[in-house]
Amino acid sequence: MAVLAAIGHALAVAGSMTWQITWSLILGFTLSAIVQAVVRRQTITRMLGDDRPAALAKATGLGAASSSCSYAAVALARSLFRKGAGFTSAMVFEIASTNLVIEMGIILALLISWQFTLAEFVGGPIMIVLVAVAFRVFVRQRLIEAARRQADRGVAGSMEGHAAMDMSIAAGGSFWRRLGSRQGYTSVSHIFVMEWAAVIRDVVIGLLVAGAVAAWVPSSFWQHLFLTDEPLAAKLWGPLIGPVISVLSFVCSIGNVPLAAVLWNGGISFGGVVSFIFADLIIIPILLIYRKYYGTKMALTILGIFYAAMVIAGYIVEFAFGALGLVPATRNANVGETGLQWNYTTYLNIVFLLLAAALLVRFFRSGGGAMLRMMGGGPGEPGRHAHDPDAHGPQGREGHDRRRHEHGGSALPAGGR
Repeated sequence: MAVLAAIGHALAVAGSMTWQITWSLILGFTLSAIVQAVVRRQTITRMLGDDRPAALAKATGLGAASSSCSYAAVALARSLFRKGAGFTSAMVFEIASTNLVIEMGIILALLISWQFTLAEFVGGPIMIVLVAVAFRVFVRQRLIEAARRQADRGVAGSMEGHAAMDMSIAAGGSFWRRLGSRQGYTSVSHIFVMEWAAVIRDVVIGLLVAGAVAAWVPSSFWQHLFLTDEPLAAKLWGPLIGPVISVLSFVCSIGNVPLAAVLWNGGISFGGVVSFIFADLIIIPILLIYRKYYGTKMALTILGIFYAAMVIAGYIVEFAFGALGLVPATRNANVGETGLQWNYTTYLNIVFLLLAAALLVRFFRSGGGAMLRMMGGGPGEPGRHAHDPDAHGPQGREGHDRRRHEHGGSALPAGGR
């Protein structure tokens, strides 16, 4: 019975956190889907053709607007690199698409406090600048060329099919005209559902891990680990140990925010939370994917540069926010058990769940179900993602749709336009 009670406690904590963040996740993925629906993939590649500051700034903005799970972001970065994007620009896009997205900022504010949201959006660009400088100073062109040769081999990693899909609106016209069209509604629904399908595993694992850690790990363990009795040592140790915990937890993307809330209550420093969240791109499964994509040497280079950048960014945020009085004085992250109440969270969840249901219905009615079966397809196979409800019809139409997508067209089924 004690075991069942402990499991029930952990699930209750995880369920409480899930209810707190549901509406924000739907809002964030909806906004991201809208942006991705009107910005074509080939446009992104064209903007990131080199590693100059202007291209890096565009990579940051486009990445922040292109919310992705960590696995899909890594696959998409390689796809952009293979199509001509600069290597550093691809890495910057990858960082921004997992760490500078609106849903993460909202969830940080809901579970911990608004100061962490601000720290995320301040620390993210700092990390990006540090990564860009490090690649320019320490990475030689021959290593990048070796990485390109390995990337062009097309070794499969994870979420390849999802990364290969371009579900943007093919029709022309103004932003609002394209978005308000039938095809716009279909495109947004497809991107919304596919993004959810990509990230749901990480979110569920993150919530379950956070619930278990909050319920089962005593506070004394965290206090010893994070050196809470020595304030200065804790500030210096937090950004160093934060990424290590992230790497060992195997939790990435938005799923590591609930665990970050648990760590904050346990005593990790402010900067330690920031560096922990940034480390979603160096967890062990993703390091293995880097090795497949770019070779062992570049994978180790990415690990070293990313780790150093997130640690330094954590230090800068820690001491800058401390000097400005922006570090929260209390540790009361929302990781406890709270029942359903008729408050703003419940009302927002109802509204956004209805929105999600409408997009889900549109997704399946417009032939999107076939896309879910292709999420893990091979890299460099975008022609296989042109889903036409009449795919069993005349071969001429199949060939037309396939050729169209291979030249950068939408991945939407013709019936959904």
